[in-house]
Amino acid sequence: MIDLTKYLEDFPILQRTVRGGNRLVYLDSGATSQKPEVVIAAESNFYRKHNSAVHRGAHLLAEEASLAYESARENVAKFIGAEIVETIFTKSATESINALAYSFSNSEPGSKFHLKSGDEILVSEMEHHANLIPWQQLAKRTGAKLRWFEVTPEGRLDLSKISELINKKTKIVAITHQSNVLGSITPLSKITAAAKSVGAIVVLDACQSVPHFEVNVKKLDVDFIAFSGHKMLGPTGIGVLWGRQSLLEEMPPFLFGGSMIDSVTMEQSTWAELPRKFEAGVPNMAQAVGLSAAVDYINQIGISNIHEHENQLTKALLAGLAHMQGVKVIGPTDLTERGAVVSFTVDGIHPHDVGQVLDQYGIAVRTGHHCAWPLMRKLNVVGTTRASFHLYNSISDVEKLLEGIAQVQSYFKVNK
Repeated sequence: MIDLTKYLEDFPILQRTVRGGNRLVYLDSGATSQKPEVVIAAESNFYRKHNSAVHRGAHLLAEEASLAYESARENVAKFIGAEIVETIFTKSATESINALAYSFSNSEPGSKFHLKSGDEILVSEMEHHANLIPWQQLAKRTGAKLRWFEVTPEGRLDLSKISELINKKTKIVAITHQSNVLGSITPLSKITAAAKSVGAIVVLDACQSVPHFEVNVKKLDVDFIAFSGHKMLGPTGIGVLWGRQSLLEEMPPFLFGGSMIDSVTMEQSTWAELPRKFEAGVPNMAQAVGLSAAVDYINQIGISNIHEHENQLTKALLAGLAHMQGVKVIGPTDLTERGAVVSFTVDGIHPHDVGQVLDQYGIAVRTGHHCAWPLMRKLNVVGTTRASFHLYNSISDVEKLLEGIAQVQSYFKVNK
């Protein structure tokens, strides 16, 4: 059994006691991860010693800042098996996906990115709002039709109608790699093969996968992926958009201003080469450096070790919940193609009430619809309580959560 508990001391916030001296049990990494000291120090050190606008100026600080920023890009690109020029820094995964959706409604006829009435966009019922609403709005702007994969009662994608849903009208398939509610991992190979057969572009929301198991963009055979830094031990305010170079070269920019131009006259402008074409303005330099430090930290531990460790915790929690009367897991109840996110309901108790009582014991979980309202409606639940793990969690955290749920039931006098 892989034990990563020695790394707990690397996270300053997890040394806190809360709510009357309880040890903080942080089980909300699906929303945002905690940051190790090396990441905090890397971001702070940039501001203390190297702060300057990158790609501008000929002085020493500008050179140092530019080198740090581009080194961070190289490190992040290597982490996902990408080419450097294909790796774009944004402010968030949400911005990355919106940028793509914008490009599809701002392209000339004949472009791979031109969408028209009658074209189809395919998503799924388990999408986070960030990978649903931008495509809804794109469909409204262009007259395209939004279609979706349904979710089975077991919490997995229903691919039984894949030949109908992916057809010659399909131009975009935008899908999550792992559900932030159900923990289900998408069977990508079937979807990408079908999409490629009709020339559709595949966009992958990798927010819940890149921080937890190996993601190699070449092996996945998708066209774009988006993920955020703050869920993978890195800073807030930075995201990544990866795309195939040929597509990024054809794709129109979504932000305009300094740094992303090649030439400017009063009448027109031309764009810089990749990746600067998509990084207008002074970028999030310190955040990129912090994200690079997070990548180094993950590499030091080993992404496969993190994945295995989280699997063990997920297995233990699923087993514990299975023995609790009145508690139902929402999503797969085994580890087959499943990540370290476990959502559940407690009979007779609203998820918000569950979360508030757990908080009194120092246990931090997520409650509500998890930015996935259509999925909640499909599952006919008002919301769920969600526990999500990262490398700094332990079996002790699982035990604390199970004890806490029993305390919740006792407090509300259910199952008596």
